[in-house]
Amino acid sequence: MAEPVLLLDRLGKRFGGLTVTDDVSLAIRPGEIHAVIGPNGAGKTTLINLVSGTLRPDAGRVLLSGRDVTGLPLARRARLGLARSFQVSSLLPGFSALENAALAVQARSGSSFRFLRPAASERALNDQAMAALDQAGLGARADVPAAALSHGERRQLELAVALAMNPRLLLLDEPLAGAGPEETERLVTLLRGLKGRYAILLVEHDMQAVFALADRISVLLYGRIIASDLPDAIRADPAVRAAYLGEDA
Repeated sequence: MAEPVLLLDRLGKRFGGLTVTDDVSLAIRPGEIHAVIGPNGAGKTTLINLVSGTLRPDAGRVLLSGRDVTGLPLARRARLGLARSFQVSSLLPGFSALENAALAVQARSGSSFRFLRPAASERALNDQAMAALDQAGLGARADVPAAALSHGERRQLELAVALAMNPRLLLLDEPLAGAGPEETERLVTLLRGLKGRYAILLVEHDMQAVFALADRISVLLYGRIIASDLPDAIRADPAVRAAYLGEDA
């Protein structure tokens, strides 16, 4: 079996006397979409921050493609292949979609990107940025400022920015948040197209999307994983239904 792209080994995090991440272990395989679900307050945001390097755990390890990155900050993890999208948009609203994606290429490659120079003068950056925009279904909107994009298009741009980092692992934090039905359908189709090409850790509240996309699902409750299995097994798990999914699952 292939080495996990991401391995969490008994992660723990406390804030004062409150344990928010409690002995969490999971592995994400190459090409797998692994969803983490749970009610508000379950500890999903803290777990994302531990994976990305925004927070450091009090116990346990984070391994990226076999390398222990527990002590590395977000920027170092990004250079090793972890790309994160945020629940709240982190785009530069005055820059075009292409410029936002090109900045991600710059961050990965160390190239100098100068917005006042003709696009052709930074062809390598722009070619890679355009490829990421095309992959996210936004190539036709490359010259549009991020602020002028629709909500769903901004989510697509965030995905393009993450893809421009040439990641081993995509960490997607509620990519469907605030999206309408048509936007959600478009985003789910895009994410489904990434399955098998990238390892993806998906944190999302839209259960219909989760069960449509995920290869495996882990359920977080009070900082602990109470179940981790295939979607059908999670849907049928009595403990999961009682804790989170309810009788309408």
